[in-house]
Amino acid sequence: MKRTDFKAWLYLLPAMLFLGVFMVYPLVDVLVYSFEEGYNSASQTFFGTGLYNYSYVLHDPYFLRAVKNTLILVVITVPVSTGLALLISVGLNSIKPLKELFQTVYFLPYVTNTLAVGLVFMILFKKTAYSDGLINLLINFFGGISVDFIEGPYWAKMFVMCFYTIWVVLPFKILILTGALASVDKTYYNAARIDGTSKWRIFTRITLPMISPMVFYLVITGFIGAFKAYSDEVALFGTNLNAAGMNTIVGYVYDMLYGNSGGYPSYASAAALILFAVVLTITCINLMVSRKNVHY
Repeated sequence: MKRTDFKAWLYLLPAMLFLGVFMVYPLVDVLVYSFEEGYNSASQTFFGTGLYNYSYVLHDPYFLRAVKNTLILVVITVPVSTGLALLISVGLNSIKPLKELFQTVYFLPYVTNTLAVGLVFMILFKKTAYSDGLINLLINFFGGISVDFIEGPYWAKMFVMCFYTIWVVLPFKILILTGALASVDKTYYNAARIDGTSKWRIFTRITLPMISPMVFYLVITGFIGAFKAYSDEVALFGTNLNAAGMNTIVGYVYDMLYGNSGGYPSYASAAALILFAVVLTITCINLMVSRKNVHY
Protein backbone atom coordinates (compact mmCIF):
# COMPACT_ATOMS: atom_id res chain seq x y z
CA MET A 1 0.00 0.00 0.00
CA LYS A 2 1.28 3.43 -0.92
CA ARG A 3 2.00 5.91 1.81
CA THR A 4 -0.62 8.34 0.42
CA ASP A 5 -3.24 5.56 0.38
CA PHE A 6 -2.44 4.70 4.00
CA LYS A 7 -2.82 8.34 5.04
CA ALA A 8 -6.15 8.56 3.19
CA TRP A 9 -7.52 5.50 5.00
CA LEU A 10 -6.21 6.92 8.27
CA TYR A 11 -8.14 10.13 7.69
CA LEU A 12 -11.27 8.12 6.91
CA LEU A 13 -10.94 5.90 9.98
CA PRO A 14 -12.80 8.18 12.48
CA ALA A 15 -15.76 8.56 10.11
CA MET A 16 -15.80 4.81 9.35
CA LEU A 17 -15.73 3.98 13.06
CA PHE A 18 -18.55 6.43 13.71
CA LEU A 19 -20.69 4.97 10.90
CA GLY A 20 -19.91 1.44 12.02
CA VAL A 21 -20.89 2.03 15.65
CA PHE A 22 -23.94 4.22 15.12
CA MET A 23 -25.30 2.97 11.77
CA VAL A 24 -24.03 -0.45 10.69
CA TYR A 25 -24.15 -2.11 14.13
CA PRO A 26 -27.70 -0.87 14.94
CA LEU A 27 -28.94 -2.09 11.53
CA VAL A 28 -27.45 -5.55 12.10
CA ASP A 29 -28.85 -5.58 15.65
CA VAL A 30 -32.34 -4.70 14.42
CA LEU A 31 -32.13 -7.42 11.77
CA VAL A 32 -31.22 -10.00 14.44
CA TYR A 33 -34.00 -8.84 16.79
CA SER A 34 -36.59 -9.11 14.01
CA PHE A 35 -36.02 -12.87 13.71
CA GLU A 36 -35.91 -13.61 17.45
CA GLU A 37 -39.34 -14.85 18.58
CA GLY A 38 -40.53 -13.96 22.07
CA TYR A 39 -37.50 -11.83 22.86
CA ASN A 40 -37.46 -10.57 26.46
CA SER A 41 -35.47 -7.37 26.87
CA ALA A 42 -35.12 -7.88 30.64
CA SER A 43 -33.63 -11.38 30.53
CA GLN A 44 -32.12 -11.04 27.03
CA THR A 45 -33.66 -14.39 26.07
CA PHE A 46 -35.91 -15.71 23.28
CA PHE A 47 -37.51 -19.07 22.54
CA GLY A 48 -36.91 -19.39 18.79
CA THR A 49 -36.11 -17.80 15.47
CA GLY A 50 -38.23 -17.36 12.38
CA LEU A 51 -40.64 -15.06 10.58
CA TYR A 52 -43.32 -14.95 13.27
CA ASN A 53 -42.58 -11.30 14.17
CA TYR A 54 -43.15 -10.22 10.57
CA SER A 55 -46.36 -12.24 10.39
CA TYR A 56 -47.62 -10.70 13.62
CA VAL A 57 -46.85 -7.15 12.51
CA LEU A 58 -48.41 -7.60 9.07
CA HIS A 59 -51.64 -8.91 10.67
CA ASP A 60 -51.76 -6.35 13.49
CA PRO A 61 -54.73 -3.97 12.89
CA TYR A 62 -52.83 -1.12 14.54
CA PHE A 63 -49.95 -1.56 12.09
CA LEU A 64 -52.29 -1.81 9.10
CA ARG A 65 -53.99 1.42 10.18
CA ALA A 66 -50.58 3.08 10.60
CA VAL A 67 -49.62 1.95 7.08
CA LYS A 68 -52.88 3.37 5.70
CA ASN A 69 -52.33 6.73 7.42
CA THR A 70 -48.72 6.91 6.28
CA LEU A 71 -49.52 6.06 2.66
CA ILE A 72 -52.30 8.68 2.52
CA LEU A 73 -49.90 11.22 3.98
CA VAL A 74 -47.20 10.35 1.44
CA VAL A 75 -49.51 10.33 -1.60
CA ILE A 76 -51.08 13.70 -0.74
CA THR A 77 -48.34 15.78 0.86
CA VAL A 78 -45.33 14.99 -1.37
CA PRO A 79 -46.80 16.03 -4.77
CA VAL A 80 -48.89 18.87 -3.33
CA SER A 81 -46.04 20.42 -1.32
CA THR A 82 -43.59 20.06 -4.21
CA GLY A 83 -46.04 21.59 -6.70
CA LEU A 84 -46.91 24.49 -4.39
CA ALA A 85 -43.22 25.13 -3.64
CA LEU A 86 -42.49 25.22 -7.37
CA LEU A 87 -45.28 27.72 -8.06
CA ILE A 88 -44.29 29.96 -5.14
CA SER A 89 -40.60 29.80 -6.11
CA VAL A 90 -41.37 30.80 -9.69
CA GLY A 91 -43.46 33.69 -8.36
CA LEU A 92 -40.72 34.81 -5.98
CA ASN A 93 -38.11 34.57 -8.73
CA SER A 94 -40.11 36.98 -10.89
CA ILE A 95 -40.61 39.54 -8.10
CA LYS A 96 -37.92 42.19 -7.83
CA PRO A 97 -39.01 44.55 -5.03
CA LEU A 98 -39.01 43.03 -1.50
CA LYS A 99 -37.89 39.67 -2.88
CA GLU A 100 -35.60 38.94 0.10
CA LEU A 101 -38.39 39.89 2.55
CA PHE A 102 -40.85 37.45 0.98
CA GLN A 103 -38.23 34.69 0.97
CA THR A 104 -37.62 35.27 4.68
CA VAL A 105 -41.35 35.19 5.47
CA TYR A 106 -41.81 31.90 3.63
CA PHE A 107 -38.79 30.39 5.39
CA LEU A 108 -39.87 31.29 8.94
CA PRO A 109 -42.00 28.15 9.56
CA TYR A 110 -38.97 25.98 8.82
CA VAL A 111 -36.93 27.46 11.70
CA THR A 112 -39.86 27.33 14.13
CA ASN A 113 -40.15 24.40 16.53
CA THR A 114 -42.33 21.66 15.06
CA LEU A 115 -44.23 20.99 18.28
CA ALA A 116 -44.91 24.70 18.76
CA VAL A 117 -46.37 24.96 15.26
CA GLY A 118 -48.40 21.82 15.94
CA LEU A 119 -49.89 23.32 19.08
CA VAL A 120 -50.86 26.45 17.15
CA PHE A 121 -52.59 24.29 14.53
CA MET A 122 -54.38 22.36 17.27
CA ILE A 123 -55.68 25.62 18.74
CA LEU A 124 -56.82 26.79 15.29
CA PHE A 125 -58.70 23.59 14.50
CA LYS A 126 -59.76 22.08 17.84
CA LYS A 127 -63.25 22.58 19.27
CA THR A 128 -63.34 23.37 23.00
CA ALA A 129 -66.00 24.20 25.57
CA TYR A 130 -65.30 27.89 25.04
CA SER A 131 -64.64 28.13 21.30
CA ASP A 132 -65.03 26.15 18.11
CA GLY A 133 -61.65 27.38 16.90
CA LEU A 134 -60.74 30.03 14.34
CA ILE A 135 -61.16 27.70 11.36
CA ASN A 136 -64.68 26.74 12.41
CA LEU A 137 -65.54 30.41 12.91
CA LEU A 138 -64.54 31.01 9.29
CA ILE A 139 -66.58 27.99 8.18
CA ASN A 140 -69.61 29.28 10.10
CA PHE A 141 -69.15 32.74 8.59
CA PHE A 142 -69.58 31.26 5.12
CA GLY A 143 -72.61 29.23 6.20
CA GLY A 144 -70.91 25.91 6.94
CA ILE A 145 -71.24 23.56 9.91
CA SER A 146 -68.55 23.30 12.60
CA VAL A 147 -66.27 20.28 12.42
CA ASP A 148 -64.02 18.92 15.16
CA PHE A 149 -60.80 18.51 13.20
CA ILE A 150 -58.82 17.09 16.14
CA GLU A 151 -61.22 14.64 17.79
CA GLY A 152 -63.87 14.37 15.09
CA PRO A 153 -64.25 12.22 11.95
CA TYR A 154 -61.30 10.50 10.32
CA TRP A 155 -61.37 12.60 7.15
CA ALA A 156 -61.19 15.82 9.20
CA LYS A 157 -58.19 14.61 11.21
CA MET A 158 -56.45 13.43 8.06
CA PHE A 159 -57.07 16.81 6.44
CA VAL A 160 -55.40 18.60 9.37
CA MET A 161 -52.46 16.18 9.36
CA CYS A 162 -51.85 16.64 5.62
CA PHE A 163 -52.34 20.41 5.79
CA TYR A 164 -49.93 20.68 8.70
CA THR A 165 -47.30 18.48 7.02
CA ILE A 166 -47.45 20.54 3.83
CA TRP A 167 -47.12 23.73 5.87
CA VAL A 168 -44.03 22.43 7.68
CA VAL A 169 -42.12 21.11 4.64
CA LEU A 170 -43.02 23.91 2.24
CA PRO A 171 -40.40 26.48 3.38
CA PHE A 172 -37.44 24.15 2.83
CA LYS A 173 -38.65 23.21 -0.64
CA ILE A 174 -39.19 26.87 -1.53
CA LEU A 175 -35.64 27.68 -0.40
CA ILE A 176 -34.11 24.90 -2.51
CA LEU A 177 -36.16 25.67 -5.63
CA THR A 178 -35.60 29.41 -5.36
CA GLY A 179 -31.86 28.79 -5.35
CA ALA A 180 -32.18 26.40 -8.30
CA LEU A 181 -34.17 28.93 -10.32
CA ALA A 182 -31.61 31.64 -9.62
CA SER A 183 -28.85 29.42 -11.04
CA VAL A 184 -30.53 28.91 -14.44
CA ASP A 185 -28.58 30.62 -17.22
CA LYS A 186 -30.59 33.65 -18.38
CA THR A 187 -29.27 33.17 -21.93
CA TYR A 188 -31.84 30.44 -22.52
CA TYR A 189 -34.68 32.76 -21.47
CA ASN A 190 -33.44 35.59 -23.66
CA ALA A 191 -33.18 33.32 -26.69
CA ALA A 192 -36.68 31.96 -26.09
CA ARG A 193 -38.18 35.46 -25.80
CA ILE A 194 -36.51 36.53 -29.06
CA ASP A 195 -38.19 33.56 -30.77
CA GLY A 196 -41.55 34.60 -29.27
CA THR A 197 -41.91 31.50 -27.09
CA SER A 198 -44.85 31.53 -24.67
CA LYS A 199 -44.26 31.62 -20.91
CA TRP A 200 -45.78 28.18 -20.42
CA ARG A 201 -43.46 26.65 -23.03
CA ILE A 202 -40.49 28.44 -21.47
CA PHE A 203 -41.46 26.96 -18.11
CA THR A 204 -41.94 23.39 -19.38
CA ARG A 205 -39.07 23.32 -21.89
CA ILE A 206 -36.41 25.38 -20.12
CA THR A 207 -37.15 25.95 -16.44
CA LEU A 208 -38.33 22.47 -15.45
CA PRO A 209 -35.55 20.56 -17.25
CA MET A 210 -32.89 22.88 -15.82
CA ILE A 211 -34.08 22.48 -12.22
CA SER A 212 -35.19 18.83 -12.55
CA PRO A 213 -32.29 17.53 -10.38
CA MET A 214 -33.47 19.71 -7.49
CA VAL A 215 -37.11 18.71 -8.03
CA PHE A 216 -36.08 15.06 -8.01
CA TYR A 217 -34.06 15.60 -4.83
CA LEU A 218 -37.09 17.15 -3.12
CA VAL A 219 -39.35 14.32 -4.25
CA ILE A 220 -36.97 11.68 -2.89
CA THR A 221 -36.42 13.44 0.44
CA GLY A 222 -40.15 14.21 0.60
CA PHE A 223 -41.05 10.53 0.31
CA ILE A 224 -38.51 9.56 2.96
CA GLY A 225 -39.61 12.35 5.31
CA ALA A 226 -43.32 11.54 4.92
CA PHE A 227 -42.70 7.87 5.66
CA LYS A 228 -40.83 8.90 8.84
CA ALA A 229 -43.65 11.17 10.06
CA TYR A 230 -44.35 10.97 13.79
CA SER A 231 -43.62 14.14 15.76
CA ASP A 232 -46.10 16.18 13.72
CA GLU A 233 -48.92 13.78 14.61
CA VAL A 234 -47.96 13.87 18.30
CA ALA A 235 -48.11 17.67 18.24
CA LEU A 236 -51.63 17.56 16.79
CA PHE A 237 -53.28 14.54 18.39
CA GLY A 238 -51.24 13.79 21.52
CA THR A 239 -49.08 10.80 22.39
CA ASN A 240 -51.86 8.19 22.20
CA LEU A 241 -52.10 8.10 18.42
CA ASN A 242 -53.69 4.64 18.37
CA ALA A 243 -56.68 5.94 20.31
CA ALA A 244 -56.97 8.86 17.88
CA GLY A 245 -56.64 6.48 14.93
CA MET A 246 -53.85 8.63 13.48
CA ASN A 247 -50.73 6.59 14.18
CA THR A 248 -47.95 6.22 11.61
CA ILE A 249 -45.45 3.44 10.96
CA VAL A 250 -42.73 5.20 12.95
CA GLY A 251 -45.27 5.83 15.72
CA TYR A 252 -46.10 2.12 15.73
CA VAL A 253 -42.40 1.26 16.09
CA TYR A 254 -42.10 3.70 18.98
CA ASP A 255 -45.18 2.28 20.70
CA MET A 256 -43.83 -1.23 20.44
CA LEU A 257 -40.62 -0.09 22.13
CA TYR A 258 -41.71 2.51 24.69
CA GLY A 259 -45.43 3.29 24.41
CA ASN A 260 -48.49 1.72 25.98
CA SER A 261 -47.74 -1.47 24.03
CA GLY A 262 -44.04 -1.24 24.92
CA GLY A 263 -41.64 -4.03 25.66
CA TYR A 264 -41.67 -5.77 22.27
CA PRO A 265 -38.39 -4.93 20.52
CA SER A 266 -38.75 -7.89 18.13
CA TYR A 267 -42.06 -6.58 16.78
CA ALA A 268 -40.63 -3.06 16.61
CA SER A 269 -37.58 -4.32 14.69
CA ALA A 270 -39.77 -6.21 12.21
CA ALA A 271 -41.93 -3.13 11.62
CA ALA A 272 -38.83 -0.95 11.20
CA LEU A 273 -37.37 -3.29 8.57
CA ILE A 274 -40.69 -3.41 6.72
CA LEU A 275 -40.62 0.40 6.62
CA PHE A 276 -37.00 0.28 5.42
CA ALA A 277 -37.95 -2.11 2.62
CA VAL A 278 -40.87 0.09 1.51
CA VAL A 279 -38.77 3.27 1.48
CA LEU A 280 -35.92 1.52 -0.34
CA THR A 281 -38.29 0.15 -2.98
CA ILE A 282 -39.90 3.54 -3.64
CA THR A 283 -36.49 5.22 -3.78
CA CYS A 284 -35.25 2.69 -6.34
CA ILE A 285 -38.38 3.21 -8.45
CA ASN A 286 -37.83 6.97 -8.34
CA LEU A 287 -34.20 6.50 -9.36
CA MET A 288 -35.22 4.42 -12.37
CA VAL A 289 -37.85 6.97 -13.39
CA SER A 290 -35.39 9.84 -12.99
CA ARG A 291 -33.06 8.42 -15.66
CA LYS A 292 -35.46 9.60 -18.36
CA ASN A 293 -36.90 12.71 -16.73
CA VAL A 294 -33.99 14.30 -14.86
CA HIS A 295 -31.45 16.31 -16.87
CA TYR A 296 -28.03 16.74 -15.26
